[in-house]
Amino acid sequence: MPLLKKSDNWYKMGFSQPDGMNVLVKHAAVGPIAIHYPDKVETNDDLDRECPNWGIDLIFSKTGIAKRYVAAENECSSDLAVNAAEKLFAQNDIDRNSIDYVMLCTQTPDYPLPTTACLVQDRLGLRTDIGAFDFNLGCSGYVYGLSMAEGLIRSGAAKRILFLTAETYSKYIDPTDRSLRTIFSDAAAATLVESIDEPSLSGFQFGTDGSGGDTLLVSKGAHRRKEEALTPRHRHRWPSDLYMDGPSLISFAVGSVPGVIDDVLAKAGLAKDDIELYLMHQATKKMLNLLQERLEVDDEKLPIRLENCGNTVSSTIPILIDDLRKEKKISRDQHQLMIGFGVGWSWAGCVWKDVLSPSN
Repeated sequence: MPLLKKSDNWYKMGFSQPDGMNVLVKHAAVGPIAIHYPDKVETNDDLDRECPNWGIDLIFSKTGIAKRYVAAENECSSDLAVNAAEKLFAQNDIDRNSIDYVMLCTQTPDYPLPTTACLVQDRLGLRTDIGAFDFNLGCSGYVYGLSMAEGLIRSGAAKRILFLTAETYSKYIDPTDRSLRTIFSDAAAATLVESIDEPSLSGFQFGTDGSGGDTLLVSKGAHRRKEEALTPRHRHRWPSDLYMDGPSLISFAVGSVPGVIDDVLAKAGLAKDDIELYLMHQATKKMLNLLQERLEVDDEKLPIRLENCGNTVSSTIPILIDDLRKEKKISRDQHQLMIGFGVGWSWAGCVWKDVLSPSN
């Protein structure tokens, strides 16, 4: 078991302990996951009947998405997150009083303020002596969240974290927008992050390039003056509040992801042959196929699971993990590599061993 000693850098940075004592260093592990979708389902057949000139079959060949979930008008990210958390508690017999921290990743909060995580804490009836915060990261958010959970647990600030991802991108999308309506889906995932003795997450690497902020953008609703606001990189073809430059995002992902994978493996002391599965943000089938080709990995090593749920932004990786666990395709003794990438531009990766998988 890893112990904190006076010779460690962490101790040198100012963390103290009683003389002559060693402190056990704890680590974060991904526990059970629960998923919640809105009731409304929108299929490609529905869109084809409503918009017969869209060429749905051609769109499907590129996106790989056959249906999406759409939040109701009065349904917000907190509603999805609360439902996902209640499923997590009920399905896994989790005492909600054991939760000592709430993290919520969302780019569609209920309000500019207060923090949505605070509202979720109250609605779930969690203790009041716990931490709770939101963070605004989309497609890279799950990996970022796991890194923060690792830090909270290693520091001793938390032992059992409720990590929520929840998005309602549909509220930014105009019904006439062929490019966005066929891709994005609303959903929430609740992950229990547990404190354990041995590391299960390693090799964290991050990347940020804000010059790509104009390729996936909602410029309305905040406080930047209109004449100074960030503008879409190219022509805004549809009236959605959300703008996406798909080709630039694909170029960014294909250009950045292979390098961060190399960096993660080097930091974790592993080789590509040590990786069982590449668990990637489920953007579109086209993007994932291009990454698979660039990485030169087989189909079974880079699973694609978005046909029946769409691109759920920060929830794609936990949804993927949940599916693969149910299919018993994640092994306790193997290394998986998680990669999130997208809006920002932002990207993050890590190596993960599923030491708490319920299927093991």
